Amino acid sequence: MNKTVVTVEEPVFVPEHKFADFDINAHLKANILAHGYDLPTPIQDKTIPHTLLGQDVVGLAETGTGKTAAFLIPLIDKVMKQKGERVLIMAPTRELAVQIEKELAGFAKGLGFRGMVAVGGANIAPQISALRHDPAFVIGTPGRLKDLMERRALDLTGFGTVVLDEADRMLDMGFIDDMRMILSKMRKERHTLFFSATMGKDVEKLIGDFLESPVIISVKTRDTSKNVEQDVVRIPRGADKFEVLADLLKNREFSRVLIFGRTKYGVEKLAKDLSRRHIHAESIHGNKTYGARIRALEAFKTGKVVALVATDVAARGLDIPAVTHVINYDLPSTYEDYVHRIGRTGRASNKGIALTFVQER
Repeated sequence: MNKTVVTVEEPVFVPEHKFADFDINAHLKANILAHGYDLPTPIQDKTIPHTLLGQDVVGLAETGTGKTAAFLIPLIDKVMKQKGERVLIMAPTRELAVQIEKELAGFAKGLGFRGMVAVGGANIAPQISALRHDPAFVIGTPGRLKDLMERRALDLTGFGTVVLDEADRMLDMGFIDDMRMILSKMRKERHTLFFSATMGKDVEKLIGDFLESPVIISVKTRDTSKNVEQDVVRIPRGADKFEVLADLLKNREFSRVLIFGRTKYGVEKLAKDLSRRHIHAESIHGNKTYGARIRALEAFKTGKVVALVATDVAARGLDIPAVTHVINYDLPSTYEDYVHRIGRTGRASNKGIALTFVQER
């Protein structure tokens, strides 16, 4: 485990561009600056120029690297410059789709067009109503997008641009057939942006099938952040793992803790058990309604609850600031899942702690 005690100087990234340098709409530039953006992150610096030229792009980057802005900024500019242009964005989870729409609303403030979110677990009627207004951006999960298409509420023949965000996770979640069906209903000549944390054989095949001579940009960083102190919590034979967790969470330094469990049932039970101990906790997993998941996430972000208990799938793509600790209450299935989990803490210049529970046999 990486018990961090030595500080290693990382090379300082020097971008080739400033946001002010990009040939984009002046009002959009002002919105970007109002967001507090000045210098682009590596994925933004490398991706935006190619997207502005209309090239297909494959971006290999982890969550938290600024990839949402990397595709939203040039595509907002495209919608403004090309009358009638519409953009479809596919994301694996409801939370990520909502997060993308929130960023879109900030960057597009006052620009005179709208976006909408199409996700399962929410009433479909308002989504059908929103689609009647021909929003410039439709952001959704593959299952709900397919449902809307089958109801003839969503016609993709008018969409010239598509973004596949967290494509590897959409494949992991079994969305491959839905993704292929949705893409087959779009124009063959289209602008495609593809973002993934990994490049497996299934991802490579999807790229080969649906992108034209793409520019491949990889800004994948080291596996685990030097800002994250990693350690193991050994649970002695016969000891109660839950009691160990409850004792840890009584410490004041555990102020915003993301806890990972393996199953939806286990995550829900753990959050309820913590709440019974007067440790304010919420849960997010696939069985919760869309509204309940969003409320749980907001409660965690605003500090109303100390702990958020989540499954790997539900937490994918979430941007949660200032997480002090990540706890692997159940062991992750793969090393990649481990890296993804602990990457939720120690962001930017903040320090974080990742603890993994190991039951001694």
